[in-house]
Amino acid sequence: MTIAARLKHHLDAQGLPFDMISHPYAATASGCAEAAHVPGDHLAKSVLIHMEEGPMLAVVPSNHQVDLTQLQAMLDRRLGLAAEREIEALFDDCNLGAAPPVGEAYDVPTIVDNSLSGLDKVWFEAGDHKTLVEMQGKHFDQLMQGAKHGSFCTMH
Repeated sequence: MTIAARLKHHLDAQGLPFDMISHPYAATASGCAEAAHVPGDHLAKSVLIHMEEGPMLAVVPSNHQVDLTQLQAMLDRRLGLAAEREIEALFDDCNLGAAPPVGEAYDVPTIVDNSLSGLDKVWFEAGDHKTLVEMQGKHFDQLMQGAKHGSFCTMH
């Protein structure tokens, strides 16, 4: 099991308890939830959004997708999905497609969908395709308190 160095440093600095769980390799967030036997609506996935001012991390449940129209209206900004090279450059200590949803650890502004607040437990990618961070929902809420919040996801 591995955890991205910047993520581990940030979690340790926050002093929030967490566990790490391993699971069989899964390339997608929804596949990861299935492989790890965790509810898809409790696994937070990251979607890097490209804006003119720079990138933003949108965090939604693994069984949902970002509604770009809704997010664009909320932020009053033109936006789109970031290119893979932008993701690789920002999350250079992670495997592509396994970026954790903790933008603060990477100096990336973050917005979290409201559906991930107030849960009993939350899981998210640790930086590879075989490891999840597991934490109590109240600790995830604390971890994300500096992020913007709103409703901007839809089932896929």
